Amino acid sequence: MITEFNLLSEEAKVWVYPSSRKFYTHEIDEIELKIKTFVTNWNNENINFKCSYQFLYNRFIIIAAENENFSVTNLDMDSQVEFIIDLQNNYKVSLLDKMNVCFKQGEYVQYKELKDFKKLVKNKAVTAKTIIFDNLITNKYDFQNFWEISIEESWYNRFF
Repeated sequence: MITEFNLLSEEAKVWVYPSSRKFYTHEIDEIELKIKTFVTNWNNENINFKCSYQFLYNRFIIIAAENENFSVTNLDMDSQVEFIIDLQNNYKVSLLDKMNVCFKQGEYVQYKELKDFKKLVKNKAVTAKTIIFDNLITNKYDFQNFWEISIEESWYNRFF
């Protein structure tokens, strides 16, 4: 059952899919509809299965799910990954590579391979105060509190 993201508990499972590029304006409505349709139909045989999504910065797809009496099954994850792979193929983006780095540069979100990000650090093109997105978070509490943080507060601080 689809629900509003803010109504999910802090323990809700969260998956973040960062896009290798910002989605174009003409793609956004179509992508949002596809995400909403997927989340609405995802595991609809389980009446207590609550799920939601967010589509942020025209770049991040966030899917969340919770249920007091279950954990997400392998079949559920297969379905979700299949959906994400379809999006990747249709829009010619990468969504499954969470080790690439997403960070804010002014009002823009940048996406860099880790080796290129290390070069930015070395050249002082980013600072310890630069806001980074930790796409490895796994629950709603961490998403709300630790997804957008400064590099100095993240595991990326080891590059300084």
